[in-house]
Amino acid sequence: MKICVATILSIALLLGNSVKLRASVTGPVPSDGDGPASQVCQQCCQGPAAIPGIPGLPGSVGPMGPYGQPGSKGDAGQQGEIGPIGPMGERGAPGNTGSKGDDGIGLPGKIGPRGLPGFVGGTGETGVKGQKGEPGETPDDSNQRVAFTVVRTSHSDTSTSQDIRLPFQQAETLLPGTSFDLQTGTFTCSVPGTYVFTFSVLKYGNSGGLYIHLVKNNHKVITTHGTSNQQGQLSGSAVLVLQRGDSVYVTMYGTAQGSSTYHYTSFSGFLLFSE
Repeated sequence: MKICVATILSIALLLGNSVKLRASVTGPVPSDGDGPASQVCQQCCQGPAAIPGIPGLPGSVGPMGPYGQPGSKGDAGQQGEIGPIGPMGERGAPGNTGSKGDDGIGLPGKIGPRGLPGFVGGTGETGVKGQKGEPGETPDDSNQRVAFTVVRTSHSDTSTSQDIRLPFQQAETLLPGTSFDLQTGTFTCSVPGTYVFTFSVLKYGNSGGLYIHLVKNNHKVITTHGTSNQQGQLSGSAVLVLQRGDSVYVTMYGTAQGSSTYHYTSFSGFLLFSE
């Protein structure tokens, strides 16, 4: 509907322009003696408005104009001043108390210093007992070596008891730190561990029976026996686990032969490995 009204108005406008154009082309009208010819023309020539013509088509798009020059860069604004520090806020309320944690397992404390010796009392008086000292440290026996070989150099010996220890007169091998008593023929352990022991005793055929025992702390570990008519070496060996202070020795019952030149009777031992 709006399009139709616009079309009618355009047609009316074109008709009006057409009438004006025709009047201007005709020129002025000559005077008739009674007044100007223009007044007569306006009365006789003005007719109804004509129908306007059809609007022309739009022209083609013109070429694009050149690009404009870029504008100049504006000045940078100055940085504002730092504002003042605000007031400190109020302190918050304390938090709730947490629950008690589990009891931890602490490391053992260091060994305390050695106590002072007690005072010696005078004559007839009892001295004040000193404080107990700290326990001694266990020595490191991992690299210590223990070994021995002992021999008898005397002539024949006779024992009437099976508990008599066989003594020795000479040490062929005795490593430093090895504890051996020649007079009692006893080895005392100073390094706990596993040991190997061997012994050998000569028996004559006409000397009667002979018993040889390898003993650890009064316990007969192994025993060898030679009859009255038997002649030769009675020997034996054993592997023993010893603790510090244990003793090992050889006992005999009967007659054992000896010589200052030849070592017929011997006793050996060595540490296989420490604990």
